[in-house]
Amino acid sequence: MLSRKGLIPDDYVLTRLAEDVQQPKFKASKARKARFVAKNGTCNVAHTNIREQGRFLQDVFTTLVDLKWLHLLIIFTMSFLCSWLLFAMVWWLIAFAHGDLDQKGDDFVPCVTDIHSFSSAFLFSIEVQVTIGFGGRMVTEECLSAIVVLIIQNIVGLLINAIMLGCIFMKTAQANRRAETLIFSKHAVISIRNNKLCFMIRLGDLRKSMIISATVRMQVVRRSTTSEGEVVPLDQIDIHMDNPVGTNGIFLVVPLIICHVIDKDSPLYELSPADLQNNDIEVVVVLEGVVETTGITTQARTSYLSEEILWGQRFVPTISEEEGMYAVDYSKFGNTVRVATPSCSAKKLDEQGGIARFKVHEHATPRPSVRRRRLSLRMKQYSTISPLA
Repeated sequence: MLSRKGLIPDDYVLTRLAEDVQQPKFKASKARKARFVAKNGTCNVAHTNIREQGRFLQDVFTTLVDLKWLHLLIIFTMSFLCSWLLFAMVWWLIAFAHGDLDQKGDDFVPCVTDIHSFSSAFLFSIEVQVTIGFGGRMVTEECLSAIVVLIIQNIVGLLINAIMLGCIFMKTAQANRRAETLIFSKHAVISIRNNKLCFMIRLGDLRKSMIISATVRMQVVRRSTTSEGEVVPLDQIDIHMDNPVGTNGIFLVVPLIICHVIDKDSPLYELSPADLQNNDIEVVVVLEGVVETTGITTQARTSYLSEEILWGQRFVPTISEEEGMYAVDYSKFGNTVRVATPSCSAKKLDEQGGIARFKVHEHATPRPSVRRRRLSLRMKQYSTISPLA
């Protein structure tokens, strides 16, 4: 069987289980800020100095679901053992108080038959709570207290079973498990699209079951200072996006390119390629939707640092038509190609006349390859002229 790494190209990463994704190596001389959201979607935030720990016990179910599997299994095992031991002690006390532990005659009716020691009381406690019923021990109508304890232990056993089954179901059917098959491109790109300078990413879904009412939103996280001098270390700025279908929701059947137009309202409006590399910014992308098969809302996250934003490139197509149906080639999911793009910020581009003037200048200025070809032709013409002429 092929390994997981062998099935996943290097051009994109999973949103949850890609914990082995190598982070870009920065130079030691350049100090970088901590990443807010990792590539696999985990938030790089540590909550410290929480004094009111009792708030977590007010929502015991969510606290148990958030625990690791090992800790959860240990808690449930100890819950069963403690309840069995507790009720075993109660059954032993009932038998001791009624005199069932002493040898009596044939006409003596005990509260619980065949309880002669704490070990037999413990076995009877297990039989009652898990409803095994081997038939050797049973409650008689001699003691009302024994009947009451029998009812209480059955209710406690049902509650423990219900909580255990609920936690196991929620942990196995968590929404973040569905997000493992939602993928984002490893890099974001900035280039011209529809005569506008745009910031673009690509996302896709590896499963055939769809994400219903899927929406995508982006935020720029950076350090900023207010006009009053207040420093905001993690200033989260929403950025507007132009979804491919023109609405708030996306139809995520095939990989889609999510585009953000860098206009006057964009936080990337004043950033040039050089400024982008010198500024510590992080673009966080969040995909939300409802899982079609389970109806649970899921969320997938990733982020892009300055070094992961490619200026002057665009994504290559991944969809082709083969034998009457559309085929998606995921090996090209993160591939990009270089295109002609202004090497200045969107603000400076607007001040210089916009994309139209850039295209006129691009057509008027021959490319380096064209200039080299013209120069070589001129050299050939000069070499064919005779010196005596």
